[in-house]
Amino acid sequence: MEHVSNVDKQESIKSLQSTISKLENALSQMTRDGASTTLVKKRLKAIYIGSAMLENVWNQSPHHYTQEDLAEARNVITGLFSSIENSYAKSKTGSPQRTLLERRIKALELAVQAIDKLSINNS
Repeated sequence: MEHVSNVDKQESIKSLQSTISKLENALSQMTRDGASTTLVKKRLKAIYIGSAMLENVWNQSPHHYTQEDLAEARNVITGLFSSIENSYAKSKTGSPQRTLLERRIKALELAVQAIDKLSINNS
């Protein structure tokens, strides 16, 4: 975590903000449609927490999450990797979609590392 470039930090924060926006839009649409929103709400909370943990580690921003919140967020985020990696495998080399997925994977990996770091420090 200590050797992350400023560019990677910025791209990771931006990627998670984009993911939050997509999930918020999905939640809004699903709520309008009367669809079950449980999974989207869990993912949205996990990405919020992941983003907050990166801000905490990199910018010393405070957070209010419990160890239980961190553990749940970590599980949800790690559960996202297989579907993102499948999409990545299907994307074309050099495509904007592949670049977006690479950044999202990197951001989520860093978020998990930040959660792990904070979980160890608070144990």
